Amino acid sequence: MGTIAWGIGHRASGIGNNSFPIPQSPVPIPMTHPQFNMERPILYIAITNHGFGHATRTASVAATIQKLCPEVLLIMVTSAPRWLLECYIEGDFIHRPRAFDLGVVQADSLTMDKAATLEKLLEIKKNQNSLIASEVNFIRQNRVNLILADIPFLASLIGKAANIPCWMMSNFGWDFIYRDWGGEFEQIADWISDCYSYSDRLFRLPFHEPMQAFSNITDVGLSGGSPHYPADELRSTWGITAPIEKTILLTFGGLGLQQIPYENLRQFPDWQFIVFDKSAPDLPNFVKITDKKYRPVDFMSICGRVVSKPGFGTFAEATRLGVPIVSVTREEFAEAAFLLEGITNYNQHQILTPTEFFAGNWDFLNQPAQQPKQSQPIAKDGNEVIAKAVIEYFHKAEELNN
Repeated sequence: MGTIAWGIGHRASGIGNNSFPIPQSPVPIPMTHPQFNMERPILYIAITNHGFGHATRTASVAATIQKLCPEVLLIMVTSAPRWLLECYIEGDFIHRPRAFDLGVVQADSLTMDKAATLEKLLEIKKNQNSLIASEVNFIRQNRVNLILADIPFLASLIGKAANIPCWMMSNFGWDFIYRDWGGEFEQIADWISDCYSYSDRLFRLPFHEPMQAFSNITDVGLSGGSPHYPADELRSTWGITAPIEKTILLTFGGLGLQQIPYENLRQFPDWQFIVFDKSAPDLPNFVKITDKKYRPVDFMSICGRVVSKPGFGTFAEATRLGVPIVSVTREEFAEAAFLLEGITNYNQHQILTPTEFFAGNWDFLNQPAQQPKQSQPIAKDGNEVIAKAVIEYFHKAEELNN
């Protein structure tokens, strides 16, 4: 790509009701200023601090950017562990452990603590000025050209304060999640919606809510990872001998799930269950994956079904591969309805009530999955569309400077 001098101007002004004093230059900085003379384009990728799903889907996009344009320097700004990012991004990147939001405080993937969530959100709101100022300094010192965020709401304010564009990607915003809870969360949702309104562009993923806070929306296909290992190699390495229809992946995201009725699975002795839960019992028909280099998506293609909870990452990766999904419902998390509707429309599926999942005998494994309602397949090009847009932005910036 050669030397890039980024020079697409962005206004720097006060931010609505957020009352953050945006640093401004007394005069516009010209494109030939040393601040914009880069040896390589630099992308700052901010990821919401909630579970692993946001990190894995965004890392999949980052990996695609890196493969299509190795010159791009990736700065992964996330509290997710580096080993998780390395499972998706094969090349070099900078890991900056930072959190600008929290999602929802949870004991596991289904149990939420709203009081603790509200307390932490109010703390973030109180400290937003210092959080923004710290990142603006980092962005300027490191000559970052563009922010891509999934989907911490302060990222758009950081971009405005640093005078660079902030693009976002997601199927929902946190304003939508909190507004559904009512009460004191409504003011929090208003604040977050205002933050999102300063985003320059949204890549809206499938299974989405309307995301009305965003004015510039580009709809894209599913994003996510793909298996890294051949099927025969996985079966040999992990001793998987059951036929595909009797090989089941159990995955409940980075937060896991308490009280999974594992003992029910003793009644399926000729089946094999692939689990990533370290606390799972050592049943003879369990295959416990303990090596961190392996991801749930690596095993999906050798499984007849994926048993999970509503989560975009798992749903998207399974749907991209055409693997049926069994999901328990997820109450009081507004995104879940859109996710369940998505797999109902575009993937073979079984939807379980919490009672069926936690107190039932899991006889649903002997039942056939329901067929998707839609006959047309869903687009699966999210990684590539977002990656190419980012690279095109850098190319245009280079052309403007030459």
